[in-house]
Amino acid sequence: MDVGDKNPIREVQPAVVKSEAPDLGIPPEACLIEGHAEPCTVVIVGASGDLTQRKLVPALFNLYLNAGLPQPFLIVGCGRTELGDRGFRDKMKKGVSAAPQRLDSKWGEFAKSLFYRSIDYGDLPSFSALAGYLKEKDEEHGTGGNRIFYLAVPPSLYKDVAHVIGRSGLAVENENGNGWSRIVVEKPFGRDLGTAIDLDRSLHDHFEEHQIFRMDHYLAKETVQNILMFRFANAIFEPIWNRRYIDHVAITAAETLGVEHRAGYYEQAGVLRDMFQNHMMQLLALTAMEPPSLFEADRVRDEKVKVYRALRPFPVEKIQEYLEVGQYGPGTINEKAVKGYRDEPGVNGDSLVPTFAMMKVFLDNWRWQGVPFYLCSGKRLARKLTEIAIQFKQVPHSMFRQTLGEHITANRLSIGIYPDEKIILTFQTKNPGARLCLRSVTMDFEYNQNYKGPILDSYEKALIDCILGDQMLFWRQDGVELCWAFLTPILEECETCRERQAMLLPYAAGSCGPGLPGKGEGFDRLMESMRS
Repeated sequence: MDVGDKNPIREVQPAVVKSEAPDLGIPPEACLIEGHAEPCTVVIVGASGDLTQRKLVPALFNLYLNAGLPQPFLIVGCGRTELGDRGFRDKMKKGVSAAPQRLDSKWGEFAKSLFYRSIDYGDLPSFSALAGYLKEKDEEHGTGGNRIFYLAVPPSLYKDVAHVIGRSGLAVENENGNGWSRIVVEKPFGRDLGTAIDLDRSLHDHFEEHQIFRMDHYLAKETVQNILMFRFANAIFEPIWNRRYIDHVAITAAETLGVEHRAGYYEQAGVLRDMFQNHMMQLLALTAMEPPSLFEADRVRDEKVKVYRALRPFPVEKIQEYLEVGQYGPGTINEKAVKGYRDEPGVNGDSLVPTFAMMKVFLDNWRWQGVPFYLCSGKRLARKLTEIAIQFKQVPHSMFRQTLGEHITANRLSIGIYPDEKIILTFQTKNPGARLCLRSVTMDFEYNQNYKGPILDSYEKALIDCILGDQMLFWRQDGVELCWAFLTPILEECETCRERQAMLLPYAAGSCGPGLPGKGEGFDRLMESMRS
């Protein structure tokens, strides 16, 4: 690709694909939930925090509106704050009513399932009292002792909370009035290989592997799941999904937001821990994995693990040839002036924490040998974009070189995850007219085209799977450890080397990354500069 040219995908006139699917008489809610959902109680530990109000309860309420929850169903919030049932319900209603599509007339009935208990996260008597309370609610509402413990607390508390849940008897399944018991922890799973292993050991002190749900909400996005359907349910793409036809793969997760209220966490994490160990590695695995023999949780996760095992050890001795890191400074987002990272509340004024990274990695296996994968993520960039771009190789021989020259833009397949949930295929065709001129055109497919049913967000899908006990979209510990084993040497080199400050390239908020003042084509330029 000539990096001086404008991005052909953004400039061409689309040839939109219209799929007029027949009406099969299938109700819209038919794809909402698969399998039998047993009655249960969702216990949210840390329920007085922001995550519960903004994400968890709104997700559960939306499932309720779309008949996606089992009956009976209870939500018990637990936290250090003194709230009570009424205070908890009022606070959660404010989070739900912020979304215009919510039906306020349904809230009253849903709120009858919400309860609140004040607890001390590290106190065994507090959790023993919670165990007695939950048994009373089971008997009163008929939830059968089935429980999900969602840890909506800082990751530093995961071990302590899991420990007291276990010691209070709440992790035991099918005994003493208990049904099944599951625990949900969100990323990050540790901050390096050693802490990830330590966290896993602590969880396994009281919970079996089938009870542990390591959640990365990126995996539950509809278009992320659609990558496997696109690859393995269509015969025309898989034969060319390899080193013979693909030049490189670019996976981008760009954000316009800064660190916001997460400065305390981000100062300890940075972009590599925050995005690469989890989100970026999952997108890499879905793009590169082999087809599983069956579409079931462990078969799919087995193939992901094979991808992580195939990662070529990162050449830390020449790290700057394979990794670029940056930190945003003051700039403009949506025509508004914004602060630089070091000026954000809670951030060290001399911080060397990266907010942008682009990494070139290789997979040493038969399918992908020699094909570079570019993983790019950053904060305060020009636009919010999550996309997987498959760049195909140039045609092997140009019979048009006498009239068109040697260069013909190669085909590209883009899988848009955000903001445009679509698949775009770019190819070459002749311009109308007497002269022989090529132009790039696209075939577009919008993910929600011809679908009128409910649209689930990532938390809604993840919560349904927790209720069903389906671990397909959740991390398995061997995958967690392999990704940390790959990234830990990179982190150690970035955080301890003498050139750390020189490696950290500044970029203005609202730009396309370090040294790239342009707008739309910035990501392509950066990928091209690293590829060369």
